[in-house]
Amino acid sequence: MKNSIKISALAIAIISLSGLHSNAQTSTGKTESYGSGIRLSAGADAGVPSGSLNNAYNWSFGGSLQGDFPILKDQLYATLNSGYTSIFAKNQYKFPDIHLIPVKAGLKYFVIKQVYVQGEAGVSFLTDKNTLNANKSAVFVYAPQAGVLLKISGGNYIDAGIRFESNQKFYDGGNTSNLFAIRVAYAFNL
Repeated sequence: MKNSIKISALAIAIISLSGLHSNAQTSTGKTESYGSGIRLSAGADAGVPSGSLNNAYNWSFGGSLQGDFPILKDQLYATLNSGYTSIFAKNQYKFPDIHLIPVKAGLKYFVIKQVYVQGEAGVSFLTDKNTLNANKSAVFVYAPQAGVLLKISGGNYIDAGIRFESNQKFYDGGNTSNLFAIRVAYAFNL
């Protein structure tokens, strides 16, 4: 229950930021292009585990780098994303933290000028397989996301999104490692 409240608050904050930015843009009467070139971003990722992972783990934190490559000007981009994520165990359990390096590719589609939906899939590498006594060191990962791209100035942006990320089973007969996360990144056009 507490996780759903946190996720709802994050979603409302992102939607509010989008609405404020939209009003500011429409009041000038100018149409802005978000560029059709390559866009790079670096950001922080934070989240909360869901499903059975929530029983023993509190939260996650990490960072990621992403490249957006235009397919259709201002509307559809191919994405490449990689980073590092730590999922932290609850204090009362003796489980070790989980450390992942996800490498994903996907598509980002702008539904309206600054609001997008994104889907990515790839491989998540477990950096501490021996510590966790896991059977696998790499598994399939997928991550649907929705977000906003807020223009700061020139070709600079804040890219804020909320996503669900699912890492398949690192243990034979185990459970998936799912989490809800936000990503806030500084983005710029090349």
